[in-house]
Amino acid sequence: MYYIGIDLGSSSIKIALVETSTGKKVTVVQEPEEEMSMMAIKPGWAEQSPELWWELVCKGIKRILKDHKISPANISGLGIAYQMHGLVIVDTEGMPLRNSIIWCDSRAVEIGNRAYKEMGEEKCDTRLLNAPGNFTASKLAWVRENEPQVFDKVYKFMLPGDYIGYRLTGKIASTISGLSEGIFWDFVENRVSEEVLNHYGIPESMVPDTVDTFGNQGEVSKEGAQQSGLLEGTPILYRSGDQPNNALSLNIFEPGEVAATGGTSGVVYAITDNLSVKESSRVNNFAHVNYRPDTHTRIGKLLCINGSGIQYRWLLNNLDVASYEEMNGLASEVEIGSDGLSIIPFGNGAERMLNNQDIGTRILNLDLNRHSKAHLCRAALEGIAFSFVYGMEIMSSDGAKAKVIRAGNDNLFRSAIFAGTIATLIQEEIEIYNTTGAIGAARACSIYEHGHEKFTSYMNNDHVMTYRPLDNKELYQKAYENWKNELQLILKTKK
Repeated sequence: MYYIGIDLGSSSIKIALVETSTGKKVTVVQEPEEEMSMMAIKPGWAEQSPELWWELVCKGIKRILKDHKISPANISGLGIAYQMHGLVIVDTEGMPLRNSIIWCDSRAVEIGNRAYKEMGEEKCDTRLLNAPGNFTASKLAWVRENEPQVFDKVYKFMLPGDYIGYRLTGKIASTISGLSEGIFWDFVENRVSEEVLNHYGIPESMVPDTVDTFGNQGEVSKEGAQQSGLLEGTPILYRSGDQPNNALSLNIFEPGEVAATGGTSGVVYAITDNLSVKESSRVNNFAHVNYRPDTHTRIGKLLCINGSGIQYRWLLNNLDVASYEEMNGLASEVEIGSDGLSIIPFGNGAERMLNNQDIGTRILNLDLNRHSKAHLCRAALEGIAFSFVYGMEIMSSDGAKAKVIRAGNDNLFRSAIFAGTIATLIQEEIEIYNTTGAIGAARACSIYEHGHEKFTSYMNNDHVMTYRPLDNKELYQKAYENWKNELQLILKTKK
């Protein structure tokens, strides 16, 4: 028997097949094979077709079943992970009324900023745990303000993963975690926020029904079965946004546990058991997958670093080097601190953790007589690592102290310099695991059927290595303090 996991990203959709008994990956397929396009009608906009998502999901599932000669009757359940903060709106027939306004679309920023002031910053921080920002609720408010003829036809709003669940089952539903990422959840009242709905003029009837994150969220309908190739009655047993799901994939559930991602952008996602918010303008707070109202407070604190992996990729593309492995080798030839060279890696737009300032990438203290491309490689790895440590200091001040850190086996965390720098500065081990969001979403189905212990056992064969703090912390600390001083000077001059 098998589970299927769907990971709906903005660049592609990945679908995983795993064995229910062992959690072992059978296959992961990607649709489309090339990158999925986004529509940007205006600067700062980003839209995708929900119907295209559904077509690609169906194509991927059929491909897996055919290529591996698996009977649909042998699929025990499905898990869904998805790009967060997007908006899908449908009419009474369940048809999308427009393209989805996805996570990286910034058209609703000012609407969210106004709402933060008008609703009251303290009220938003204590009840929503966030500023309304550019999240789903603000995007729906944008539709109301700018496309009233569309808004008048809205029956329900959904998050991207909710739409896939709807197409599979015919049931429109979301989770508390999902509603919280859309900034619809009141954590004090433990219900959908009347304050947000009233302020934005959103009728409560538009809110989807709430289902448990782990549990039977609906079964594949006759129509869903015909289009996807699955068996009618196959249950959806899990759904979550991609960052909580990435944490789940790394078995991150309890306070003090932290999931780190070193992709194009970097993410630090820490679990706490309290509702205190001090850094709502820099850190996002959502109900984690195992949050339970009144009984099990588990909040995921998410800090995003836009300028991380993209900085290292830029060097790969612009230096005379063949691979990341070559760059890592060059970097290892240079001493800690890169002989005074510093790189501030924030050249991928405004950084939320820098209070939305866009300071760009800075190469500082470059000596044309001493520094080589090897120094650039080392300074880039150190600069990105320092940005992670800086972000974790912010999160620590917000009550999220790291005790366990796990990361996927991606490009940055394959670098001993990068991971070792972080481990040494925070004085904690970093465990590296070979897993993905799609695999995690598939395995998560087991939590409802067999409990957490079974899920944990799946990870026994995923561990790749552990980075431990190095002995010479003083050298790393000096380099970090120099880097941080440079950053503070830049931030001061930008104000």
